[in-house]
Amino acid sequence: MRLKTTLAATAAATSVFLLAACSSGGGDASSTSGGGSSSPLVGVDYPRSDSDFWNAYIKYVPEMAKTVGVQLKTTSSQNDISKLADNVQTLVAQGVKGVVIAPQDTAAVIPTLQQLAAKKIPVVSIDTRPDSGKVYMVVRTDNVSYGEKACQYIGKELGGKGNVVMFEGDLSSINGRDRTQGFNDCMKKNFPSIKVFGEPTKWDPPTAVSQLNTVLAGNKVDAIYMQASIFLPSTLQALKQKGLLKKRGEDGHIVIVSNDGVPAEFQAIKDGTMDATVSQPADLYAKYGLQFIKDAIAGKTYQPGDDGHGGKIVKVGDEMLEDQIPAPLVTVDGKFDGSVAVTDQSLWGNQVG
Repeated sequence: MRLKTTLAATAAATSVFLLAACSSGGGDASSTSGGGSSSPLVGVDYPRSDSDFWNAYIKYVPEMAKTVGVQLKTTSSQNDISKLADNVQTLVAQGVKGVVIAPQDTAAVIPTLQQLAAKKIPVVSIDTRPDSGKVYMVVRTDNVSYGEKACQYIGKELGGKGNVVMFEGDLSSINGRDRTQGFNDCMKKNFPSIKVFGEPTKWDPPTAVSQLNTVLAGNKVDAIYMQASIFLPSTLQALKQKGLLKKRGEDGHIVIVSNDGVPAEFQAIKDGTMDATVSQPADLYAKYGLQFIKDAIAGKTYQPGDDGHGGKIVKVGDEMLEDQIPAPLVTVDGKFDGSVAVTDQSLWGNQVG
């Protein structure tokens, strides 16, 4: 299946490149001024717009372009790897000097990376790490720690016993694999009496709810770990319809931990219908993604170590470095070990409408 997808992406990218080479640009790219005439022109592909997290990222990119000092051409691939390949070639035809992408299929993007490397156009990958290929910098957080943080919170809240449903993200994405691995490994090591129902969802909320209903049909569910905030509305609605939506502190409350740190999650934590989330830094992804691509165009090099803004740069492949930006666990009062309070105004989820 993965080989077939990769070959299809290669064919699509090659075809579009030939078309784009005969064109002056166009496509669905848009332009945003981000500094003076000396600012480099960079291309940014938005991966999707079906979640509050990615919509926040889309909002931050032009704002951070002005701060960093780059000019933008932007496209949107809507979770379609072939569309991403097309968009990248369109951006190249429009003269961008570097590209920022967030590939949702981290294997199928490899041919696109190979084409960009051949043209000596640097790439920064946001949120996801391509399985291989040449990338100047990956800007993301340690996604294994997402699963570990959720595991520790749920495990301690349940006293080490009970049933947990985990909505696995798409396992074709490194984020889905990392979060799943972190959660499962932590549970096996620290809370072996907790049973985990790992449910594949491919980041699709209706699929997640269907899987949840199947588990609920024959089991008592004590906690739910959602690997993304897109699952929250439909999950709360499904529990409410079954009379299972109890607030924190009430008998029968199902502990819910999510990932992203969007305003809707914060409100649910305040309301007591969910318990914790990991704040994935949409603002810092935009800022440092653009800063790194500007540095790449300027020929600046980095080595593993302190990144200078609270995280660390690690080597993740022969041709890849990764800037791992901190992502805190957010709880109602910040009293859980290592967490911050949901009202903390430094969280980007408290700074957007």
